[in-house]
Amino acid sequence: MKHGKDEKTTNLAFSDVISSRLGGETINLCYQCGTCASSCPVAKITPRFNPREIIKLTLSGEKDEVISGDAIWLCCSCYNCQERCPQKVEIADVIYALRNIAVKEGYIPNIFSEFASAILNDARVVKVSKFVETKRPTLGLPPLQPTGVNALRKILSATGFDKLQQKKEEAT
Repeated sequence: MKHGKDEKTTNLAFSDVISSRLGGETINLCYQCGTCASSCPVAKITPRFNPREIIKLTLSGEKDEVISGDAIWLCCSCYNCQERCPQKVEIADVIYALRNIAVKEGYIPNIFSEFASAILNDARVVKVSKFVETKRPTLGLPPLQPTGVNALRKILSATGFDKLQQKKEEAT
């Protein structure tokens, strides 16, 4: 069990973990000017997402709060923040690094888990219903061809994606 100083030391090392990962290398350049938040289209419509706050929490070592919350999943990857950052912090890429850590530690929002399951089983993000299949000819569309699930599964297996999804399914 971790106590006081040890836990804080571990948490403070979180920004070092992020800066050592692909996409997280620039996080320590942030001086909290707020340009990212002011240019973010998601932050304009919901207070649940603020890239500046995510960076601040990460730099403060608040790992659990960052990776277990839903904020990192709300980024729309428009890169406005990154293009406007005066310190050249690659904010969207930092968020990808945080998402990767969240997934490895089992924090995957259900919607993404459902997409992953659909990709593994059908090679499509959304299952095509019988209704849609029967409607296609009336719209002048050709019948759907079988998807190449086996090739996709090999790729997902090689990347470890299938194991992450299996771990998530076992946890739920």
